Amino acid sequence: MGMEIQARISQWENMTQADPTNDMAWFSLGNAYKDAGRLADADRALAKALQLNPGMSRAYQLRGQVLIALNRNEEAGKLLAEGYLKAAERGDVMPQKAMGSLLEKLGQPVPGVQTPAATAAGLASGDTIVDRRTGQPGTRLPDPPMRGPLGRFIYDHFSQETWREWIRQGTKVINELRLDFSNDEHQKVYERHMMEWLGISPEEVEDEARQSR
Repeated sequence: MGMEIQARISQWENMTQADPTNDMAWFSLGNAYKDAGRLADADRALAKALQLNPGMSRAYQLRGQVLIALNRNEEAGKLLAEGYLKAAERGDVMPQKAMGSLLEKLGQPVPGVQTPAATAAGLASGDTIVDRRTGQPGTRLPDPPMRGPLGRFIYDHFSQETWREWIRQGTKVINELRLDFSNDEHQKVYERHMMEWLGISPEEVEDEARQSR
């Protein structure tokens, strides 16, 4: 096992031990275990992440992939169908598509859903926005929290309440991983964990930026 992956595992093991209620830390630990080929450990960590945060679409997707790798296809199909519906409710487009593809590969039906965009558009107005992480109305951010397409994506999809929650969580990440923002690589690590916690994929950000041009 490479030193980098072992360091990631150690970091997230330490964080889950320090705060067992940290859903993002459990998700990141499960992802690190998966990358290391420790599939049974990955399954347990991702199950814990979903127990703490049943709306974490990417945890459904990742755990489904792990269960398939463990040849637990029936269990994977049920989990992915549940995750597909959760992702559709929250407007998590990329995880929803990925779980639909996994269900098709398993020969399982993809659940029928209504597109949430119209509902979200009806609720999001003025100072209110339907938060993609919680699925609930919240207070719109006054401005994008950072420059570029990612800042705009966060502004368009997440509330002030969720952003403040990430700032608290991000502080834990900075302290636990001893990140120094004068280091470009450390900035990238922080951004990666922020996107994991919010459930954002780079493809989504790029796709939306292209559509807005």
